[in-house]
Amino acid sequence: MPHLAAVGPSDGLARAVEERLAGEEPARGAVRSERRKEILRQRREELGLSQEDLAARLRISVRAYGNWERGLVKEWTDRKLLALAEALEMSERQCFWLFRVMVDRDPPPTWRAAEENRLPEDPAQRDYLCDYAALMESVPYPSFLVDHRWDVALTNSAFDQLFRSVRPHPTALPDDNFLRFVLFHPDAAAVLEDHEPAWCVPLLAQFATALAEAPDDEGLRSIRQEVARDPFMEAAYRYGVPHWLSSHGTEAAELDGAVRTVRHPDPRWGLVRCRMVAENSRMLGEMGLTRITLILSTPTGAPRGPVRSGAGFTQQTGARLRAVPSPVE
Repeated sequence: MPHLAAVGPSDGLARAVEERLAGEEPARGAVRSERRKEILRQRREELGLSQEDLAARLRISVRAYGNWERGLVKEWTDRKLLALAEALEMSERQCFWLFRVMVDRDPPPTWRAAEENRLPEDPAQRDYLCDYAALMESVPYPSFLVDHRWDVALTNSAFDQLFRSVRPHPTALPDDNFLRFVLFHPDAAAVLEDHEPAWCVPLLAQFATALAEAPDDEGLRSIRQEVARDPFMEAAYRYGVPHWLSSHGTEAAELDGAVRTVRHPDPRWGLVRCRMVAENSRMLGEMGLTRITLILSTPTGAPRGPVRSGAGFTQQTGARLRAVPSPVE
């Protein structure tokens, strides 16, 4: 089932995560060892906070918080981690990964994130999004809603299926912020074929435009800071994007109509061409949201018109354009 990003992943996605984590114990331990040193600093810097600011929120000394951020803590108790999650304004999903990375367990069942920032206050808009979720779920292709920061507000099951093999990451999950996923997640290239030229550069070009239009937006500025910390992405942003735009034109950065390639974890799809379709309705526009759907082409040798059936995909004859005559049998 689809899920609102502010509420958390669907039960099916959560079960898939649990199964994947159970089978990756050695790798998970190595990742957790590195993430422990980074997750607090990264999130703090995303919020534009100093160590002094965060220590004040936690009501502890700056020295004590510095030890927390360096991982010099003998025991991470639920109380400490929940205090951190609250001080770092973490969503339910981010709190989940905080506990997974730090102590390899789920947050206590009493934890409830107070995040409402991606859900509109207007009850009519909330109802619209709930109905829109049903519409998106009826589509057999990966589909998601994003705002101008590429924060993901809604996904469907086909989207979750496409990215089911993606490993945990504190800030760059595909259903959390799609731009961060494309730029910074180590698994992005395994799903997004021709990762650098086909995905990173066009999205960096769009990001540059968004930042120029809203230079004071904290979400965009935090992404810019993260780009600056990555030498490869910084070079691409400063030099690669202008050269690419001069060669291909600004229209090449548009998502709507762009043709890309993805590697689907379902072997019945495999390496498959997709066309990106960006859509807006009046109400989505009022909420600052855009829907992006990845129209997957039928794999070579398979019948036309993919539709989803049950947990996987089956192939059936699909719709046709009325202006195009039916083939002669």
